[in-house]
Amino acid sequence: MANTRGDHSSGDAYSSVSDHSARLPRSRSEPSPAVPSSRTAASSRAAADASPYATSEATRLLCAGAYLDDDFRDAVVDELYVHEERAVAPSLGIDAVRVLAHALRARRLEACWTAVLVSLWVLDFLLAQGFFYLFLISCALLLLAAWARGGAMGAFRADYPGADGVTLTRRRAAALLRVLGSLTLLSYVLSALTQALTDGQSEPGGLQSLVPGLATGADTTAAWFALVIPAAMAATVALHREHVARVLAGDLEPETFADPAADPAERFEGGRFQRVRALIRREQHSPVILYHDRHPFLGAGTAHDTWTLAVELRPREGGDPVPLDNRVILERIRPLVEKLRTPSAQATAPAQNTAPAQGTTPAQGSTPAQGTARPVVESRDRLRGLELDECVFLKVTGLRSRSFVPYGEADFARERAEAVEEGGEIRRHFLRIRVGAWREEVVTTVFVRVHTQGGMLMLEFAPHVLRPIRPDFRAVDRLSDSHRRGGLPGKVIWALGRTPTAAGRAVIHAVRSTAFLWRMYAGGYEAAIPDGPWASVRELGSDTGASLFQEMDVSRYLKSVEDRVANGVRRALDEAGWETGEFEQKVINVSGGGVFIESAEHSAFGFGDHNTISNTTGSNGAGGGHGDG
Repeated sequence: MANTRGDHSSGDAYSSVSDHSARLPRSRSEPSPAVPSSRTAASSRAAADASPYATSEATRLLCAGAYLDDDFRDAVVDELYVHEERAVAPSLGIDAVRVLAHALRARRLEACWTAVLVSLWVLDFLLAQGFFYLFLISCALLLLAAWARGGAMGAFRADYPGADGVTLTRRRAAALLRVLGSLTLLSYVLSALTQALTDGQSEPGGLQSLVPGLATGADTTAAWFALVIPAAMAATVALHREHVARVLAGDLEPETFADPAADPAERFEGGRFQRVRALIRREQHSPVILYHDRHPFLGAGTAHDTWTLAVELRPREGGDPVPLDNRVILERIRPLVEKLRTPSAQATAPAQNTAPAQGTTPAQGSTPAQGTARPVVESRDRLRGLELDECVFLKVTGLRSRSFVPYGEADFARERAEAVEEGGEIRRHFLRIRVGAWREEVVTTVFVRVHTQGGMLMLEFAPHVLRPIRPDFRAVDRLSDSHRRGGLPGKVIWALGRTPTAAGRAVIHAVRSTAFLWRMYAGGYEAAIPDGPWASVRELGSDTGASLFQEMDVSRYLKSVEDRVANGVRRALDEAGWETGEFEQKVINVSGGGVFIESAEHSAFGFGDHNTISNTTGSNGAGGGHGDG
């Protein structure tokens, strides 16, 4: 399998804490934990089969997102676990298996606490009598307010500006619903307290008169249950948040996350999970990519200035050109792109300053005296980790099982040899160039395809960019640390204020869990005809934009790769005896977003907006054009 990766040494300034802590040896005095032999063997086997990006920062943040956003978690489980017939999209810079494992663990954790809250709802319905409907109305209003406010509604919520991303109208609607729900909840509490403490002897007044007499006829016992059961719900909500915070601060802490074999999420023994995990590990980093018609480059991110260039192969004057095929051109491109990994280290050179006067000491930070050498600074540019390989895109049409895909070394070599020289519509061969920056949060991938047909050379350049992980996922360490440092009063107040919304969400989660189980067991997806991927885990967790620094880095990577690819094609044409002038002119214009005009005879041009163009040709064949801007 043609695949080359750059150096990922420990000197990288951007590497996470886990990159260093994973290499620390265990102290000799520290006893090794006693682990059963079967579990040790399973852990060793899982570590051997793990993705090279299993400990990347992007993987860790996506795993954390499964606990922070229910919609993201359900989308991951639905794509990778429920729809077993769908192939997995390429996992660039992440390990989709670990993300799925934590998504399933987050779902099981949510299901446990949902069962407790639903049980309390049933008790409230049976024991609180009319107070149950008052509590139900207040929970419904506050849940609608949370929905209108937007954003994730999990145990933790990012509070950076614009985190919800909703319009002003929805914010106002959320504020109105929140006020109505709070008033209803306050009236509910006052009514229950009055009934419980006065045994129903006092007349309703104040806020109690704003609520319909749903609680009329409820006895004192029902009033006490109406107070105790919501308090139990609040305790459940607080314990659930504490559990999630322990997972985020423990299992997903960078140093702990660096050991995939010790990850409790991957120790799940479900048969379906084991089967799906094997399929994902086989497909996610394979050079054979199963694609869907609607989005063939799914998993690589957003297309970025894609262009196609076609030039006619003309023999150079006075030369005898050699026939070119696609493989010759690709082999000329490869070494030029690989040279981008080579750092331009600063050579040692003597300093230009003269030595200080006798009896003086050079100031701190000053240039050393003449004759001393400057230290060589190692380049830490992300281009040194550039990955270059070849991939073949295959359509899943006609396959009876995902296991029939030719993933072996010999099978891929045959597919690559056949696909590289064909301009097929279904099977396509690409040279894939990937640069993972910002700890795999910004991934730039360039797909290059060269094809010669009928005396023409076609060059396809398809860059794609994966944006950074969502800001609310990147805030996981700050959120968990703030919760750990927070005091008990703050946690109690949060739980009391969050209980109506969380209690309402529990009912929705129960319905969604039932639908999930129905789809998984009644859908028959494990025996369905294979299909291409419909969603990418990495793209589901990506932000819509990037910082200016990140955009500048992406532009630099793309321009560097683009220049080397164009230079490689030009050299291949030149060495084979073909004319290169037209190619050089067109690639400069097309790659820069312009339009190459081969001839201006009998033409008219217009520049700017709102042009009126006309062209007239005289009797002598001369043409003239004019344009009004």
